[in-house]
Amino acid sequence: MALEKLGLSLHDSIRKLVRIPVVDEKAIEEYLRDIQRALLQADVNVNIVLELSERIRKGAKKELPSGISRRDHIVRLTYEEIVRILGGEKETKLELKSGRPNILMLVGIQGSGKTTTVAKLARDLVKRGMKVGVICTDTFRPGALAQLKQMTQNIGVRTFGEEKEKNAVKIAKRGVDSFIEEKVDAILIDTAGRHKNEDELLSEMKAMAQHVRPDQIILVVDGTIGQQASIQAEKFNATTSIGGIIISKLDSSARGGGALSAVATTGAPILYIGTGEKAEDLESFEPSQFVGRLLGMGDITSLITKVREAEIPTSKKRLKAVMSGKLTLVDVYEQLESMRRLGPLGKVLSMVPGLGYNIPKDQIENVEIKMKRWRHVIDSMTEEEKRTPKILNSKRIRRIAKGSGTKEKDVRELIQQYRMMRKMMRTLARKKTPLFKGMPR
Repeated sequence: MALEKLGLSLHDSIRKLVRIPVVDEKAIEEYLRDIQRALLQADVNVNIVLELSERIRKGAKKELPSGISRRDHIVRLTYEEIVRILGGEKETKLELKSGRPNILMLVGIQGSGKTTTVAKLARDLVKRGMKVGVICTDTFRPGALAQLKQMTQNIGVRTFGEEKEKNAVKIAKRGVDSFIEEKVDAILIDTAGRHKNEDELLSEMKAMAQHVRPDQIILVVDGTIGQQASIQAEKFNATTSIGGIIISKLDSSARGGGALSAVATTGAPILYIGTGEKAEDLESFEPSQFVGRLLGMGDITSLITKVREAEIPTSKKRLKAVMSGKLTLVDVYEQLESMRRLGPLGKVLSMVPGLGYNIPKDQIENVEIKMKRWRHVIDSMTEEEKRTPKILNSKRIRRIAKGSGTKEKDVRELIQQYRMMRKMMRTLARKKTPLFKGMPR
């Protein structure tokens, strides 16, 4: 992700401070210059950077709280100040009322990633157990309805649209009526965007809001525009009350820090951030958790959530067998699938305190390549080979390597890893580790 560069720079500044034997005034000033440089390169407004620096400087010179070193105090101040400029500790989660349809209208200029964001948000709400309907009111961009239908059909969400109707407000009203009859929990309205005629866009948005009466209007802002994001937010908010903001494309621009800080200063809560092109690359925005990951301090809460989402249901009988050492390659494959569903390994490790920037990128990439190869290898095995790996002889290994497009050494490496895992599970079971108490052997 593009913000990784900012996070790495901030993390390096902190590590540099931690290694200094004595944190005197000279060391503090050098640290502040490093922090300023990192934030300015991420397009954070110079006035915000100077204010943050001054607050850290003043806080660093105050009397230390008992039981804390000056360097730890400065790191904590840095964390707190960056959290503050990104919106503070306040709760920004999108809350929906139960018992009736919640109408959410998403607005933004053309090219902001609005349609993709609508599909991502629909997926997120479906994961939360809601019935969702989507309305395409974009009569301006050719193929908008077809694109949205293609994105939402994969998640079991119906998209309403009328290709021949040119009045966006009428489409919105009929779509809302249709989904109210279906008793959905949430209705997402994807509106049109404009580049050249912004006044027409704002006028259409105002008319639609008056007729449809959405529970919340959400502005989608392109993260690549940096500080200019605040201008967009203020213009839209002046036309109709913006209930929340989603910042898209934070994976594709070094100016993401500018967009985040600029929008936060408008007072409108940032609800989500888009961190990639995939359907799952939409994250709830919690300033404290986000900054923790940015500084390499981790985000255990998000990691636990991801792990729970990626879990593959396993029967108690199968779990007991695995925990007693009766491991098969079917079980290994399920673990590889769970890891794949968590997302890129680098992103997952960034959520673990202390690991974020401490594992070389090339090592992470090598592990991801191996895991991908191993999935292909297991896919090329017969059911008997997966469940009884001891029958894998040289002839079978050659066939599997050829069928999976890998080398024989890749197949042998997987078998070796499998044997090590099985041996470890059996050892733990024999030692009656608490995890294995009561499990059959």
